[in-house]
Amino acid sequence: MPRHETSQQDQESQQELRQAAAAWGRRRLLTVTGAAAVLAFTTNLPGSAQAAEADARTAVRADPFTLGVASGDPLPDSVVLWTRLAPKPYESGGGLPKERITVEWEIAHDNRFSRIVRRGSSTAHPELNHAVHVEAGGLDADRVYYYRFRAGKWLSPVGRTRTAPAFGADLNELRLAAVSCQAYHDGYFTAHRHVAEEDVDLVFHLGDYLYEYAVNAQGGARAYTDRQLPAVFNKEMVSLEDYRLRYALYKSDPDLMAAHAAHPFLVTWDDHETENNYADDIPENGGSSQEFLVRRAAAYRAYWENLPLRKPQRPKGPDMQLYRRVKFGKLAQFDILDTRQYRSDQAYGDGWQQPGPESTDPSRTMTGAAQERWLLDGWRSSDAVWNLVPQQVTFSERRSDSSDAYKLSMDAWDGAPAARERLLAGAEAAGIENLMVLTGDVHRAYAYDIKRDFGDQKSRTMGTEIVATSISSGKDGVDRVANWNSYTSANPHLKFYNGHRGYVTVRLDKQQGRADFRTVAVVTKPGAPVGTAASFVTEVGKQGLHEV
Repeated sequence: MPRHETSQQDQESQQELRQAAAAWGRRRLLTVTGAAAVLAFTTNLPGSAQAAEADARTAVRADPFTLGVASGDPLPDSVVLWTRLAPKPYESGGGLPKERITVEWEIAHDNRFSRIVRRGSSTAHPELNHAVHVEAGGLDADRVYYYRFRAGKWLSPVGRTRTAPAFGADLNELRLAAVSCQAYHDGYFTAHRHVAEEDVDLVFHLGDYLYEYAVNAQGGARAYTDRQLPAVFNKEMVSLEDYRLRYALYKSDPDLMAAHAAHPFLVTWDDHETENNYADDIPENGGSSQEFLVRRAAAYRAYWENLPLRKPQRPKGPDMQLYRRVKFGKLAQFDILDTRQYRSDQAYGDGWQQPGPESTDPSRTMTGAAQERWLLDGWRSSDAVWNLVPQQVTFSERRSDSSDAYKLSMDAWDGAPAARERLLAGAEAAGIENLMVLTGDVHRAYAYDIKRDFGDQKSRTMGTEIVATSISSGKDGVDRVANWNSYTSANPHLKFYNGHRGYVTVRLDKQQGRADFRTVAVVTKPGAPVGTAASFVTEVGKQGLHEV
């Protein structure tokens, strides 16, 4: 897709970024001084050019909570609360002055706020696009709370959240939902409305929260007849302003707002939050790594601004540590991965290719060495019944057909089988008995048995992989896709394959894990009902999916 024509302001900004990028070179060589410079020129962080403070009563003249509220990254005693002030969300700066605005927040036991347990204030900085991240502490473990914000005379919608169980708690069960891939231009976020109504403890977003592609005045496949979107969205995202405005478009969707207001989210990205199929500092279609890192810095900045993430996840220039670990008592440990920022470039030019020396090279990585060590170390110290790995791309082997000339996706773990083998060997050495990988990316629902050796179907089943289909990407789906026969015959460990849109819910207890694949028939029209396409269980200590 061709790059869009930039405004004079964008051109000046991009030139400044390129000059700085040339000065600091590849991200691995960033010094402390260089990193500080990158932060300054990409984001104008608070402190580098401190804005004046505004009186919220006069500066905020219309409802600033047009993007809703959200919560995430729950711990036993705290949770992140998020909002962003934007009375005019589709305009640069959200319709606010370039001044600091004080935002009040409060948390209560009830949604009428008659029993308030914590309150405080936070500053919405213009340098951060007036986003607010509150790490609310002093909370009780494993408890539902309600929260809201106030700016001037304006009160936000009420959000519902939940803290994690205490470390070491003897938890009986855990319920979660997993979602991925929500292309605005491909359809409505109807599945998110149903996620909001599910009885779950938390939601995992597994990537492609937004897409860099243009959205026309009619909203693409949404085919609006009652509104026209501004022309600012009808171009590919490249600059920081582009990414910020696109988040405003996505987050103004009422179904997505409902899901965020109903449950705490744990998020990780895939590629489209920046650019399709990028790998580390290598853009999709080649070109300068230095210039791409400028774009990546903008994308990462906007991602952090718009999602309920903690301070350790705040990016430094083009770098952001998104992989992190969350524990839910003794029942579950979540090791959330980032398989984009540190990976090897896709072998054989990407796409579906026959495996060969380039793809099977032992040095290839999906996570980078540091993240891989962190994951293996976490498994060695884990005492959880279930070890879950929320991540982006298909982990299990996925052959295109049963012939000797089968192909594999070079963008998935099949493009780096040595990296997958290191993880499976590490899980085996650590004695991990109940492994579950949660995956997005492919706009299909899959259920796999993870074999110790995918070439030997009699080898041990190490765990299961549950792949959440897309929220909307791919437009209206079908029950049985064209390659259903070839995929299922070529991959005996594949237990389920469905092409509808939707999400997955997972219930874990001390005896078993259950996955319900929830689907909607259409997304190009709003309001479709949700149903369950299939349900599978896997037993504790005896992994392997069985349909129920």
